Amino acid sequence: MSQDIVTARDIMRSLPTVLKKFPFVAKGLYYYRVKDDKKELTLGKLVERNADKHPTRPAILFDDRSITWAELDAWSNRIAHYLKDQGLVKGDAIAVLLENRPELLATVVGAAKVGVACAMLNTSQKGKVLAHSINLIEPRLLVVGSGLIDNAESVRGEVQLRHTHPLLYLHDGNTLNTFGDAPEGYVNLALEVSRRPSTRPVLSNPVTMGDTAVYLYTSGTTGLPKAAPGSHRKFIKAYGGFGMLSLAMEPEDVLYCTLPLYHGTALLVCWGSVLAGGSAIALRRKFSASAFWDDVRRYNATTFGYVGELCRYLLNQPPGSQDRNHGLTKMIGNGLRPSIWKEFKERFGIDKVAELYASSEGNIGFSNFFNMDNTVGFSTAPYKLVKYHEGTRDPIRNDKGRLEEVEKGQPGLLIGEINKKWAFEGYTQKEATEKSILRDGFKKGDAWFNTGDVLKEIGCRHLQFVDRMGDTFRWKGENVSTTEVENIIDGSGMVEEAIVYGVEIPKTNGKAGMVTLVPQSNGSAFDINKLFDYLQENLPAYAVPVFVRVTNAIEKTGTFKYRKVDIQKLGYSLERSEGDVYAWLPGSSGSSGYTLLTPELVSDIDSGDVRF
Repeated sequence: MSQDIVTARDIMRSLPTVLKKFPFVAKGLYYYRVKDDKKELTLGKLVERNADKHPTRPAILFDDRSITWAELDAWSNRIAHYLKDQGLVKGDAIAVLLENRPELLATVVGAAKVGVACAMLNTSQKGKVLAHSINLIEPRLLVVGSGLIDNAESVRGEVQLRHTHPLLYLHDGNTLNTFGDAPEGYVNLALEVSRRPSTRPVLSNPVTMGDTAVYLYTSGTTGLPKAAPGSHRKFIKAYGGFGMLSLAMEPEDVLYCTLPLYHGTALLVCWGSVLAGGSAIALRRKFSASAFWDDVRRYNATTFGYVGELCRYLLNQPPGSQDRNHGLTKMIGNGLRPSIWKEFKERFGIDKVAELYASSEGNIGFSNFFNMDNTVGFSTAPYKLVKYHEGTRDPIRNDKGRLEEVEKGQPGLLIGEINKKWAFEGYTQKEATEKSILRDGFKKGDAWFNTGDVLKEIGCRHLQFVDRMGDTFRWKGENVSTTEVENIIDGSGMVEEAIVYGVEIPKTNGKAGMVTLVPQSNGSAFDINKLFDYLQENLPAYAVPVFVRVTNAIEKTGTFKYRKVDIQKLGYSLERSEGDVYAWLPGSSGSSGYTLLTPELVSDIDSGDVRF
């Protein structure tokens, strides 16, 4: 039986572990009407509950620091009082430019307690992109860590902050004990916070689940970033769905997180799961493959948050006797490719992979509650998989103007129904929000969120990720899935990283396949034609990449996403000096394989003299 098919027997085998957590769901913790002592359960309330139940247990671990739940609650209360004293009220926003550190989480909680939303700025941004991100929100204040002052200064004259003293500074250290000196023009936030009371703030207009807690940004890989509001409700969904059901987190658990907290997988999923268990989150500023397992042992971590590329980096480390010398038993995240799923679990002894599918702005998510391989799990939200135009985000509409579902087991565009219970929070830009909504899909007046992603059902309403729309292209009259080609290349054992895309060739139709790759660093020379032979054996001819760029590294965003647009624009040109570019030239036999491109060959291809 195929490993990619989920059967009822598979699910029944996993039920005993999952069912012990289902009573929480029955009480409504996973759904929208969540109450706590007759008050709506919000982010601030989650922290306060843990502080009351587990006051001396660690909430945050960072370097040599350990902050308990009671200390986090008191710290966030002082921040909340400071924001109130500055005239901020429910509905206002502040921008946060901090790397992974306890101060970031304390700021988010403190702001949340008074109904102020935090815009989680990408720490790699500067200049016009950073200014754009800040101005999208129109925040009243900007909180900046000492290591990111240059980024903030690069936009100081271009951002609009609605406060008389809008720039707040946190020095690079333990700001609970030391305050440092703030640069000219900045308020020393740690010093000011230390002067405020640690009592829990009381609001005449209490915070509700529907209020915005954070703003998360798209990566900007295909243009300027968009800001998506995330309500307290999204933290509650992560709290119940991921923390309780997927991971069954307990106070003894420690989740190691190296993903940037400005990203939804880290902030909502990882931290949301920690909140559910009264567990601890162990933070590192940036991911390091070489330091990963030492940190895991240092913090006694039982869980970690991942994206697919992070797992690939760990696998690319030389195998060693310490690979299983750790306490990790479970992991949560997204993007783990089927080609390395089993290998990763077996090498490092991981029992549970809680793969998920979600987006910061979307109204639908999937979670692998039952620990099945190669699936994003299932969803309690209403959704459909519909027919779509290849290579676009556009669904196909029939003669009546309605959408049509695909047959079971076939890839389809995932759409989530928008209703009162499953609201679509969208973006701060109304036009961007409207572009993501499909109206009158199956009947007049209905509305659906267009995820732009292709998935397929593999049994028992479990879905498997297939492709991101726009990541397919047509060549020789055939549709080519970049994800499928990448998975085949992964299986060669010759490549550490590979990104596949389509490029235009003058005087041809469609787009030719191209791959930018990083060879395995195993000490032996990379054999391009050994790879070619492998591709010929495992792919149809139209899907074999026509061009191959061999390089030492592939540029990514801070959330490990490839800058595919920049790579595609470069195409097969030789503008960059690093690495080599090869082409499978027309008329080449299987034995001759790829040819190293020269400026003369590129000129011939551009002029149309080479007939593909």
